[in-house]
Amino acid sequence: MDYEYAPLRLPSNVDRLTAAAQLAIQAEFSGWELARVQLFRDGTRQVMLRRKAGSTLQPGLSL
Repeated sequence: MDYEYAPLRLPSNVDRLTAAAQLAIQAEFSGWELARVQLFRDGTRQVMLRRKAGSTLQPGLSL
């Protein structure tokens, strides 16, 4: 199955609960799912979202 990916970086001042809420909104309204999260020493998170290629939903990433 083919996927399209959207990488984003969350700054260290975004706590885990806020990040989870924002990602849940993206999942529900734009069809994204969490593929991977990397937590760095400085507190930033590198998040990789994915969804099936050819999805008719708009990206709408505004984190």
